[in-house]
Amino acid sequence: MPKIAFITDTDCSLPEDLAVRYRIQQVPITVQFGEESFLAGVNLDDAALFERVDHENKLPSTAAPSPGQFLEAYEKAFADGAETVLCFTVSSAVSATYSTAVTAQQLLPKRDITVVDTQSLSLGQGFMVLAAAKAAQQGAAKEACLAQAQNVAQRIHLFAALATLKYLAMSGRVGSLAAGLAGLLSVKPILTIQNGKLDLLERIRTRKKAWSRVIELAAWAAGGQPIEQMGIVHVAAPEAAREFEQQLRANLNCPADILVADLTPGLSVHTGAGLVGVAFVAGK
Repeated sequence: MPKIAFITDTDCSLPEDLAVRYRIQQVPITVQFGEESFLAGVNLDDAALFERVDHENKLPSTAAPSPGQFLEAYEKAFADGAETVLCFTVSSAVSATYSTAVTAQQLLPKRDITVVDTQSLSLGQGFMVLAAAKAAQQGAAKEACLAQAQNVAQRIHLFAALATLKYLAMSGRVGSLAAGLAGLLSVKPILTIQNGKLDLLERIRTRKKAWSRVIELAAWAAGGQPIEQMGIVHVAAPEAAREFEQQLRANLNCPADILVADLTPGLSVHTGAGLVGVAFVAGK
């Protein structure tokens, strides 16, 4: 059985301890404040990101990992004894990460490397990587690992509520006047993954109603089936995430273990602090 190595990027929102457990390398997204560069999950987390954003009142830019970063990850995997590499990237609809991972693949034409555009992000992407890695640990070959990831991809759902439109206004995605009016009305946009992007689904007034609607949408998406795997994602809001988990458990038939994860800076810079949401794999 060929030894398979798994590589992804930090937009998958997987906590480092979980990635280590399943031997998943995470190539970091770059966050740029002026001339200063930071690596998501290495020397920058969501809390530090928004501490600086709020201080400077300005959002940084983000950049996909370079081909060189992926090449280094591939070479490390083979040096550690892998015969095959499966690389799962954040959706090509939101990032050039897939493209740079493919470029790096082409630099090693004699190696067995498969790059997968997950067409997802955050734990949607993360659960696909985990499914493949778990299958490999149970002895599955490359094609079976890929099939398992795609099977899970068809059953992933993500719904999240923004805490504020402040950061979207800073990014220019909504006008400052519109954001100000929305703030007065306590509007909390609900996001979901559509066409490989994190897009606006609905606008709900007040956090309480927004969280209730997220849970309602999750119950609808689950369709009465058992939930195989679930995670809560948040942006620098651990206490809110714990409160949200209590509401989830009170209203849904949740798995015993629920992963709690930071969205991570490559994505959170686009949503703002305070986001709380749920990602899950519905039953077959």
